[in-house]
Amino acid sequence: MRLPALLIAATFAASLAAHVQTAHAQWQIENSHTTASLRGIHALGAGTAWASGTNGTVLRTTDDGATWQTCPTPPNAEKLDFRGIQAFDQNTAIVMSSGKGDLSRLYKTTDACQTWTLLFTNPDSQGFWDAIQMWSDLPPLHLGLVIGDPVDGKFAEFETRDDGNHWSRRDGGDAGMPSARDGENLFAASNSSLIVTQGWGQMFVTGGSGGTRSRVLSEFTKHDPRVSWKYVGGNIPLATGDSAGAFSIAIAPKEENTANSPPKDKWTLLYLTKGICVVVGGDYKKPDSQHGTAAFTIDSGLHWQRATTPPHGYRSAVAYYPTTKSWITVGPNGTDISTDDGRNWRALTPTPQDEKDADKSWNALSLPFVVGPNGRIGKLRPNALPPASPKP
Repeated sequence: MRLPALLIAATFAASLAAHVQTAHAQWQIENSHTTASLRGIHALGAGTAWASGTNGTVLRTTDDGATWQTCPTPPNAEKLDFRGIQAFDQNTAIVMSSGKGDLSRLYKTTDACQTWTLLFTNPDSQGFWDAIQMWSDLPPLHLGLVIGDPVDGKFAEFETRDDGNHWSRRDGGDAGMPSARDGENLFAASNSSLIVTQGWGQMFVTGGSGGTRSRVLSEFTKHDPRVSWKYVGGNIPLATGDSAGAFSIAIAPKEENTANSPPKDKWTLLYLTKGICVVVGGDYKKPDSQHGTAAFTIDSGLHWQRATTPPHGYRSAVAYYPTTKSWITVGPNGTDISTDDGRNWRALTPTPQDEKDADKSWNALSLPFVVGPNGRIGKLRPNALPPASPKP
């Protein structure tokens, strides 16, 4: 979905205790050497991360953010808005631009961004790409999925099964493609309206005037011995409207869950790990409104519950931090953290070591990095969060 260039989001990190209402952000602001608005970020670990943004901007670090290299711009991409990036290693990455029709494109580099190859251009003249995710079920082969706003009443999906070298429209098989309500779409705020798991498991979250939902491909077995596939999911209790809904979703691995086991249901969710999912959003035109800014599910998106204590405003990205078993969400007016799987959120504030606005103006997360407008990049300090307590 098209978003204003001013849409931004906030910072992450915390040294916190459960009995207080605020915690302290501990972000180290880094020099990106660019003024582009950054929305794509993918941290691989071992010091390697890639970022992307407006004006065909792609950045790369191999020294854990100490220096960020400005990559050569892909061919004919000087005016493109790179909303998503997925990297395989320090030399290989695929970047996705978002825009109407052929302004949505995929480029790939295999030589540390010295050269780029145009892989695929959106074939739908009225289409608009919102998110890209790459993953590997059988290393080293990478699979991939791009999802976009509805075209002719169906959400558009494109897939690759060969490291992104070739892409084709996904037909959905027996399930068909997921239908959209009138006014329902996706948001390209942080490349995180879509998540995938092993086995082609996917869930995406929507917004707009048509309402806010989650959609996941599942197998219906209780009443149909033939076994049919279908997109299912539940309504999400977030803000609704043209500029409102779900903007980002994250999942905690099953082994990290702290809640009770998911309840039994008539749907057998073979295509999504039954982990806890948290979704954030709100209304980006009302950045200070706390109404409908977060929800969570413990049954892979069939049923959603509104956060009891919501984040302190619109939020465009959320991430799970397994070391401390906590969730971080960012938005234009601040950052919040949850240590109870999205039920309650506490605001983060900068420490004396941080810049005074270190908790504000971030767009997207891929821990330990966060990115925002005007080339803004932050990194979680190594000692910012204490390790999670071992389970009894």
